[in-house]
Amino acid sequence: MTKTKWSVDPTHSSIDFTIRHMMIAKVKGTFHNFAAEIDADPEDLTTAQVQFTIDLNSIDTRNKERDDHLRTADFFDVQQHPALVFRSTSIVTTGDGEYDVTGEVSLHGVTRSETFSVVYEGAGIDPWGNAKVGFSGQGSIKRSDYGLTYNAALETGGVLIGDEVKIDIEIEAAKQS
Repeated sequence: MTKTKWSVDPTHSSIDFTIRHMMIAKVKGTFHNFAAEIDADPEDLTTAQVQFTIDLNSIDTRNKERDDHLRTADFFDVQQHPALVFRSTSIVTTGDGEYDVTGEVSLHGVTRSETFSVVYEGAGIDPWGNAKVGFSGQGSIKRSDYGLTYNAALETGGVLIGDEVKIDIEIEAAKQS
C-alpha cells in the first residue's frame, strides 16, 4: 500500500484505560469521543503521521459521580483543558507489523514525550467496498507527570489512586477517497 489518509471508525474503535484503586483493585474506563488524523501506509508505519484528540469530557468509568469528579479541577479540569492530544514524532519497527510509536502527549497543560506499542492487525474490504485497516496499541503514562496529583492516603498504608494509567487502544480506520 502507499501512504494515504485514514479516518477512524468510532463505532469499531475504542480508547480504554485502567488505574489502580486503593492498591488492591483496578478501575476501568473509556473515552467515548475522540478523533484522529492518520496519514500512513499501514503496512509500514515508520513514515506515518498520527494525531489523536480525546474529548476528556467523554470519560466514562460507569459511575456518574466519579466521572463528574474527574472532570473537575481536582483532575482533568475540562473547563481549562478539554482534550488530550497525541502527535507522533517517531515510529520504529520492533517486529513484523509491530511498532513503537513515540509522540508528544499534551494533557492538563503539560506536554511530554510518551511511547506506545502498536500492532498492525491487518487490512480488508468491508461489504460496501471500503478499504479498512486495524491497529491495536498499548502503553501507560504517569498521571503525576501531567500535574494530576489528587489523592488520599489510606490508613492501611498506600494511596487511594494509583499513578500509572494503562491505556489500550483499538482502531479500525477507513481509507479516505
